[in-house]
Amino acid sequence: MKKWTIDSPDQKTVDMLHRRSDLSALCCNVLASRGCTDIEQAVKQMGCASLSDPFLLTDMQMAADTINAAIDNGDRICIYGDYDCDGIMATVILYTFLYEIGADVTWRIPERSEGYGLNENAVREMHADGVQLIVTVDNGISAIREAELIKELGMTLVITDHHQPGDTLPSATAVVDAHRVDNTSPFRLYCGAGIALLLVAALNDGDTTMAIEQAGDIAAIATVADIVSLQGENRYLVQEGLRLLENTERVGLRALREVSGLAEKPMTAEGIAFGIAPRINAAGRLASPRLAAQLLLEEKMSRARELAEQLNRINNDRKSTEMQIINDILSQLDADSQPLHERLLIFVGEGWHPGVIGIVAIRLQERYGKPCFIISTKDGMGHGSARGFGEFSVYDCLSACGDLFEKYGGHPGAGGFTIKEEKISAFRQRAAEYAAAHHSEMPLPELRADCVLCPEFLTVEEISSLSQLEPFGTDNLSPVFLAENAVIKSIIPLSGGTHTKLNVEVCGCSCDALLFGKSPESTGLHPGDVCHMMVKLSVRHFRGLDGISLLVQDYRLSGMKQSKILSAMQTYDHYRRNEPLPAAHYRAICPTREECAAVWQALPTQGITPETLAVRLYPHINYCKMRICLDIFAELGIARITDGEMLVQRVSGVKKVALQDSHILQELALRVKEESVI
Repeated sequence: MKKWTIDSPDQKTVDMLHRRSDLSALCCNVLASRGCTDIEQAVKQMGCASLSDPFLLTDMQMAADTINAAIDNGDRICIYGDYDCDGIMATVILYTFLYEIGADVTWRIPERSEGYGLNENAVREMHADGVQLIVTVDNGISAIREAELIKELGMTLVITDHHQPGDTLPSATAVVDAHRVDNTSPFRLYCGAGIALLLVAALNDGDTTMAIEQAGDIAAIATVADIVSLQGENRYLVQEGLRLLENTERVGLRALREVSGLAEKPMTAEGIAFGIAPRINAAGRLASPRLAAQLLLEEKMSRARELAEQLNRINNDRKSTEMQIINDILSQLDADSQPLHERLLIFVGEGWHPGVIGIVAIRLQERYGKPCFIISTKDGMGHGSARGFGEFSVYDCLSACGDLFEKYGGHPGAGGFTIKEEKISAFRQRAAEYAAAHHSEMPLPELRADCVLCPEFLTVEEISSLSQLEPFGTDNLSPVFLAENAVIKSIIPLSGGTHTKLNVEVCGCSCDALLFGKSPESTGLHPGDVCHMMVKLSVRHFRGLDGISLLVQDYRLSGMKQSKILSAMQTYDHYRRNEPLPAAHYRAICPTREECAAVWQALPTQGITPETLAVRLYPHINYCKMRICLDIFAELGIARITDGEMLVQRVSGVKKVALQDSHILQELALRVKEESVI
């Protein structure tokens, strides 16, 4: 269950923004809730109209001079990229420009098996190929040893990157990275392709308009795909890129839009994030990133369609591989679910595809609301990927265990590492100790609403106006609103019960509320229930008419107390970890016979999620006590908990059992009786 935070924008600020702009009241509420206190801030956040002078980036002039000199001398140049979407796009941006102005240029993107960034073998192969100048894009800032080798071999190195530099910069003719401490540019949050675009502008006397017209479409894709901030210059870059994508001349992108189902739809940042980017990234994850680069460089539509279809198949394979790993983990959890109640989720599997374990970590973090570490082992070595959120820092956790790794890296939200298989057990223990020492209670996933909905917001005009705040992404999330006391009038299955449509009355308005990925039965809701809902707003077009839809992100029965629910969930985790609890807690969580009976009566044979069951039992039985009842039933063999504790159901056809035979109940009763702490 997520922690809800409801913002309450200052009404005077909202009125001032509304009065001094042509923005709708709904947009002004969103801006005010996100910290805009005056019209100048709103203009700055929404109104960037150009990229800054590329020569303000430290070493950009030297980089441009070095490359231009190599072109004039007829030197062979190699653009060295990275295997993710950002690196592929950056490679294509710079290669295309240099090729079209007549440079002797080639490109190279390492396979995932080679590892991230420059490596000795690649450097020597480029040297053997006659390369005299290497230009990195989206990598290179940590290539200390490789830079020395390049110098020893008599080649020249120009680095362009956007990752955080270390204390020592590589020895290169130019190191262009907006995160350098001595950087003078006003904006620092570009992705690798954004830096490559600015380099193209610098190579043409700083003409950013030309650079955007030539490569803004693919720079926008990279900016969205790399999850960098969509404020300031990145916002402008994506806006311009989306405009160009609508009529792009790149046959590869047109073919990719077709296979992604986006050919007839307006291009949005969301379309990039969920349609275009995954197919490009899939090439580097499961096959070769060269396929994606070749697609973007292709000039014949027939061949572009072949490559796009190939990427689509690889992306489907990626989804299948991802689900296989998740199913392996769920099987582990069905055998022993204790890892779910640790502060960190750490899962290990033999031969899991290293190209998708990062996505699996994201999926399981979202599913269980805890930082997640996935380790794939092969030939005695483990390759890991981790994802975190909130105040928990993945990088700090890895650093605390740094002596166990062959190598590691990352940032607060994500990281990667290599570890010998025999050290994984020690890593589990050390990571758990780090989490316990720094977080007595782990951070909870949060869902934030910009404001509470009121009747005047629920019009087609107001909701349509939210498009003025696009593109949505990191640091400019799609707005979420709290719909209070929504009365459920009817519950309708969609797509054979895969999704659910609720007809609700909220703020005096009748509208549809859509729950994707939830069947009507799994909602735990009934007509007449009154709910609070966290929703996004959309306008639907049907048979020539416009209507309003609420896209439900989360919901609760009205009256459910968040603090009590979250506290009960945390108490259950403490209990499962066998951590000391105050004596009063044991009395509060030990179920009576009558409470066990109430949980049993609410438990259906076809199965239900614990969270949905908690909704049905609210307010009579708290979450922790309900979960303990389910554990007792599972112990006695009359209930089954599966799907990684996401499904619980009665076991049909079993004989009656005696509750007093439960060791769980016996131990709790003993602790209550002794009023002691273990």
